[in-house]
Amino acid sequence: MDISDEGTELDRRWVEVGNNVYGIVRGCRDASTVAECLVRAGWRSRSSSWHGYELEISWCQVEIDPIEGSEVLLNGVVDPDCFDELGGLLHRSGLGFSLELYDGDRALIREIRA
Repeated sequence: MDISDEGTELDRRWVEVGNNVYGIVRGCRDASTVAECLVRAGWRSRSSSWHGYELEISWCQVEIDPIEGSEVLLNGVVDPDCFDELGGLLHRSGLGFSLELYDGDRALIREIRA
């Protein structure tokens, strides 16, 4: 997967928030499948390791890394008002996933599974 500088950078108000979204994307042998779906939707992408990617758009920034089997670990920061948008994007791409959204006190406030 090529690096994409096409999308928008993460809005500054989310830079210092810290991770608040965690998840697993199922049925992917590598992280490039997930990265390609997000890049097609206008996200920026860059390699973060041999097999991982950092992806961002104005309302979200995530790191994705493959784990054993056919799953990809996802974690980062998302504007809580856009949490459903992230889930919808993964769902429309035909990917199985589970996402969890946490508040500033690290309490689980929302969960999406598809």
